[in-house]
Amino acid sequence: MIILKTIMDNKNKDERQKTKEDKLHNSKKIKAKSEKEGKLRSHEDLKVWQNSIKLVTEIYKITRNFPQSELYGLTNQIRRSAISIPSNIAEGSGRKSKKEYLQFLHISLGSITELDSQLLIASNLGFLKDENIRLDLLTIKKMLIGLIHSIERKEFK
Repeated sequence: MIILKTIMDNKNKDERQKTKEDKLHNSKKIKAKSEKEGKLRSHEDLKVWQNSIKLVTEIYKITRNFPQSELYGLTNQIRRSAISIPSNIAEGSGRKSKKEYLQFLHISLGSITELDSQLLIASNLGFLKDENIRLDLLTIKKMLIGLIHSIERKEFK
């Protein structure tokens, strides 16, 4: 009885492993086909999302050097605005309609404008030494506007 149970457990384990391998193989085929056809599979494929993720990382590094007294003030606001950019791009891409997607992209655009204002304030207060981050932000803004215009012109879902 124990031997039969062990044999059955091993057989089930082999079947589960084969199913996992089949799913992985199929997802790789779908990914390769999507890439070959130039189709986006998710928000992670968007350059604007990728760049905004890099921006968030840079914002965190820069704000580490802000005064401790600003931790719950300007530092927190800057970080929240930065995080909002890729988060809204991601959330919008997961929505069912073009209208909803565009709404979240516009929220992301608003967060870019908000972040730019906060970075200007930080610069005026002497907290921000290198203004290149604002140029990176401008690049992301242009990319996002381009994405919005592209979606507005296309049929969607």
